[in-house]
Amino acid sequence: MAKDGIPGMAVGIVDGDKHYVFNYGLASTEARKPVTGDTLFELGSVSKTLTATLASYAQVRGDLSLSDQTGKYLPSLRNSAFGKVSLLNLGTHTPGGLPLQVPDTIRNNDQLMLYFRQWQPTYAPGTYRTYANPGIGALGLITAKSMGQDFSGLMENHLFPALDMKRSYINVPAGKLNDYAQGYTKQGTPIRMAPGELSDEAYGVKTTAADMIRFVEANMNLVQLDPKLQRAITDTHTGYFKAGAMTQDLIWEQYPYPVNLQTLLDGNSPAMIFNATPVSEITPPQAPRDDVWINKTGSTNGFGAYVAFIPQKRLGIVILANKNFPIEERVTVAYRILTSLANNER
Repeated sequence: MAKDGIPGMAVGIVDGDKHYVFNYGLASTEARKPVTGDTLFELGSVSKTLTATLASYAQVRGDLSLSDQTGKYLPSLRNSAFGKVSLLNLGTHTPGGLPLQVPDTIRNNDQLMLYFRQWQPTYAPGTYRTYANPGIGALGLITAKSMGQDFSGLMENHLFPALDMKRSYINVPAGKLNDYAQGYTKQGTPIRMAPGELSDEAYGVKTTAADMIRFVEANMNLVQLDPKLQRAITDTHTGYFKAGAMTQDLIWEQYPYPVNLQTLLDGNSPAMIFNATPVSEITPPQAPRDDVWINKTGSTNGFGAYVAFIPQKRLGIVILANKNFPIEERVTVAYRILTSLANNER
């Protein structure tokens, strides 16, 4: 926090049957308001793991199949290249070369569908990983359509309650705005995320460290859930593509455990976010395993997040900050903490 000028942080730890939340610093430097257990942080792209969970749950329920083409659910795209992309490609960043962000010129659903209709792949689907918000955003949109409801409603009224995540929102209600941390740019200017097309689906969750610890516990099968939801969560750990040392699951990224720090830094590097990375398909897909390190980073202009867990060790960590600080530092500190716990350095 001192090195990067981070005003406030919340760190959650899962250690077997126990979990902890540690709060540090200020949720707002202007109001001198401390971070508490109720403080809401923007998850950024860690939100994608919850979107993936909803898509997986829709598949378990029979509302969709990840092998389906997007055109099945978005009829206006049926004769387009995007319409032939599978839902699995959307959830694994492998549709063939989408940009990182939805273009700023797109302000409504009609413009979004026109953009997708005109899109032409740079690569054959399933051959390159290009990390992108439009892909997972489209998967969230399709998932909601398949379930007959709007996305934010499904998340707030169904998924979050089913996970017992009581302080998680897409749209922070007026009564909870006082708990919403102020985000800060690298220059220290106050900022919060602005809504845009597919922002809810790709990076829109605001939540507490305690709720995210609950989600981590659910991902390690440590809490009692509806069996269909638990199956859906576990299914998101299926390995579909190899990208270097990293295995691409449904949004989650995993590594064989034990893993060294440099491997994690390479897998979470800017090159993996901003560059096209060749991938090889895992056939048949790799069944969910416990002897893995599973992680996801997330950033907005004013917040930084990291989640990692090791099912075999029943260890997990959630790092939430109201400033976007270097990913390598998030990964490094998480690695040191989980490694010390794994080695029983209590």
